[in-house]
Amino acid sequence: MKNIFLCSSFSEVASIFETFAGVENKGKIITFIATASLVEEVTFYVDTAKKTFEKMGFIIDELEISTAKYSEIKEKIQQNDFIYISGGNTFFLLQELKKSGADTIIIEEIKKGKTYIGESAGSMVLSSNIEYVTLMDDVAKAPELQSFVGLDVIDFYPVPHYTNFFPFC
Repeated sequence: MKNIFLCSSFSEVASIFETFAGVENKGKIITFIATASLVEEVTFYVDTAKKTFEKMGFIIDELEISTAKYSEIKEKIQQNDFIYISGGNTFFLLQELKKSGADTIIIEEIKKGKTYIGESAGSMVLSSNIEYVTLMDDVAKAPELQSFVGLDVIDFYPVPHYTNFFPFC
């Protein structure tokens, strides 16, 4: 069974996540991937999510997939208890997931039942195709992206911030 928690802003739904996860959080390790935020000017949500997870008792294990070696990516994603991917530019995120090989590792771990938490871009990248995101994100920030084919883990197209783009607009 897939354990997937998708949201627009993690800090605003953290209490719902605790119910969803149904486990004692203290000491659980989250692979924290904030790669999508690297090309954005507004990034407060990354620190907010970190602080929220820490308040919940989680241990943050940051992983920058755009610079990490494949072996480090595989080890952290497989060994840690949860996978979290932040918001930011969905196209840049997909580009780096595919370049690094993290995409296939994440898909495998989700299939095994590992909990995946996707915030904004981290939720949209799970769809089968992210071309619809061109209305929200700048594809030019991912000059090496070869296709819009997403991770194809979900069969719908999340639209985070649908009625509230502040402070992103």
